[in-house]
Amino acid sequence: MAIDDLLDEHEQGERVRSWLRSNALVLLVGVALGIAAIYGWRWWGERRVQQDQQAHAAYEAAIKQAEAGADNAGAALKGQQGTYATLAALRVAKAQVDAGKNEDAIATLRGIQADPALAAVVQQRLAQLLAATGKPDEALKLLDGQADGAALELRGDALAVAGKRDQARDEYAKALAALDVASPARRRVELKLQDAGGRVPDPAEPI
Repeated sequence: MAIDDLLDEHEQGERVRSWLRSNALVLLVGVALGIAAIYGWRWWGERRVQQDQQAHAAYEAAIKQAEAGADNAGAALKGQQGTYATLAALRVAKAQVDAGKNEDAIATLRGIQADPALAAVVQQRLAQLLAATGKPDEALKLLDGQADGAALELRGDALAVAGKRDQARDEYAKALAALDVASPARRRVELKLQDAGGRVPDPAEPI
């Protein structure tokens, strides 16, 4: 091997060692971050599984208590969040309403952190219960910003409870306009509109 080649290799080695000395901290930090990311991902996955298991256990406990007619069956769900908790709260609340325990049902729905995909359903169910228990203002506040047919119908119900018949009629008319002609809810809204003094338009007639 020529001496020039040895010098080149020596010079290259020195450059590598110099670069390593200059960048050692950056390399160590990068390795540490990589290891932390791997363990962090594993921790997050294990924690997610644990949370799902806890939520499922709370779901099963609440359902069993509700079906057994226990008071405050929704207590097991308090503070829970996610799909399991939301579905459980809706089912427990229905069982409580069927048993004539509307206030317990309200407490059940208020006690959970609803899954974002089901939040509107929970709010609408809660608004329905609030209006039915003489709290129309709370129901209206809860429905603020919702404009689908179900929300508009519930707004009409709350306004009717509050004695605001004209405003209720307007909401029922809007709800009817938002519903498909074949919707099973259409006939119910038509009856509410008529009870509020409104006229049910022909399906082809704009509202």
